[in-house]
Amino acid sequence: MIRPARPQDASRIAEIIITNYRVNFYPFFLNDEFYFSELNVVDMAAEYAEGSEELLNTFVYDDNGVIKGIIRVNGTEVVKLYIEPQFQGCGIGAELLEFAVNRFGADNLWALEYNTRGIAFYKRHGFKLTGKKIIEDEWVPLVKMVRE
Repeated sequence: MIRPARPQDASRIAEIIITNYRVNFYPFFLNDEFYFSELNVVDMAAEYAEGSEELLNTFVYDDNGVIKGIIRVNGTEVVKLYIEPQFQGCGIGAELLEFAVNRFGADNLWALEYNTRGIAFYKRHGFKLTGKKIIEDEWVPLVKMVRE
């Protein structure tokens, strides 16, 4: 069910990422301009074009032709892990994360500081907060997590 992402998956990947950004992050930032104008499926899908680094490092959870989740890994860092909201809580995120840990030795990531649900998920899977924090794009607080 987990396979490398393909160029034809780009719009679905973008849809999952944007849906998660809007559902999970918009309530903290309330930035209409960014979440409902700048952030769009067409531009995001273009990032996953054939031959792009994003596409080469992305894997999808494909359930008989229905992509339900994605994970992007860079080296040993989990860069993105998103599940379509309707399928959250079904174990898909755990499968994708374990895939990255087993295949790439994934052992670190940056999580949105406000994303308590996501942080709790990573903690259940062996990741711990390090105390390191950065501000991305001048307004997004991220916390570092590592798996030992």
